[in-house]
Amino acid sequence: MLDAIPFVIGIGAILGFLSGLGIGGGSLLMLWLTAIVGLEQGVARAINLMFFLPSALICCLFRWKQGRLSWETALPAAIAGCLAAGLCSWLGGRMDTGLLRKIFGVLLLFTGCREIFYRPRKDK
Repeated sequence: MLDAIPFVIGIGAILGFLSGLGIGGGSLLMLWLTAIVGLEQGVARAINLMFFLPSALICCLFRWKQGRLSWETALPAAIAGCLAAGLCSWLGGRMDTGLLRKIFGVLLLFTGCREIFYRPRKDK
């Protein structure tokens, strides 16, 4: 059932919708692939990247058309992100997957707590 094509397409559509809203469909995809489907962490990361790249490109194009994407901010951040991703991918291949799971879990807990307790700042 979990690997049936219509089911997988449905999960992909839901997570793509959440990614478009900026909620973090990729993080949920990682949880889905490792906790529910039972894939190894490395395989789940590769699938997550293949999911993220087209989703991010489409979201960026729409944000750019809406005038909500600042290239002056986005381009340096994207370059730094690519460099950091390359370095961490290289390092991650040499790390224990148990440690990576713990780091990812802490990151998800931190992000979830931040979302729950976030209060917008009031302008003065």
